[in-house]
Amino acid sequence: MSTLTRHLNGACETMGMYGRRMQMPVLGEVAVPPPDKLAYYAALGLLAAVQVIEWPMALVITAGHLLADQHFSGLVKGIGEAFQTA
Repeated sequence: MSTLTRHLNGACETMGMYGRRMQMPVLGEVAVPPPDKLAYYAALGLLAAVQVIEWPMALVITAGHLLADQHFSGLVKGIGEAFQTA
């Protein structure tokens, strides 16, 4: 199996994790993150609710993780790494 194929398969698995979608009344169709990510975001919300961390800090951390976990970032990274090794 080539490097490109391995990375593309990994990207497809990542996209499959976000394959669950939910219909929200105001927002429309929204992708639901995997359970481990939901638990992480819930823990951040709980820490902010009991004032262990401030709300702005919780929002910045959450935004950073959402940006880092964008749906297609794995695909782009996989293609880039495959071109580097070729």
